[in-house]
Amino acid sequence: MGIRNSAKAVIIKEEKLLTIKMHENGGTYYILPGGGQEHGENLHQALERECKEELGAEVEIGELLFVREYIGKNHELAAYHSHAHQTEFMFLCNVNQDTFNNGISPDKGQIGTEWLLINELLEYNIFPRALRSHLISYFEKGKVATYIGDIN
Repeated sequence: MGIRNSAKAVIIKEEKLLTIKMHENGGTYYILPGGGQEHGENLHQALERECKEELGAEVEIGELLFVREYIGKNHELAAYHSHAHQTEFMFLCNVNQDTFNNGISPDKGQIGTEWLLINELLEYNIFPRALRSHLISYFEKGKVATYIGDIN
């Protein structure tokens, strides 16, 4: 298997982070909007498409904030994801609306969107979990390291 690229939106407004609320296998968790890059798309095009699909919204894409890798064999779900290798490019984005419905093609398990207070991110089941502290550091300090490594 090859390496899969993914583009994600980090949307912060009024000290809150916009997330996709998911419910699968009896549990609720949160992820950033965005998803896989398709052949022939650049990362911005992939992110614009994914935000329309998941949020029903157009985004204004800003700076590249974080680059994260997920190498499945190195993490707790290695038995299931041993062949997975994904690189996520997380961009700071803006939207011109405050409320969202599921977009035109929501992900399986997507039950809505939710704004989470930045200073309470550690209390939420956000994936990847290690991203929470990086987002808090960015919000508190401004510029932080872009490459955050193979984290989950």
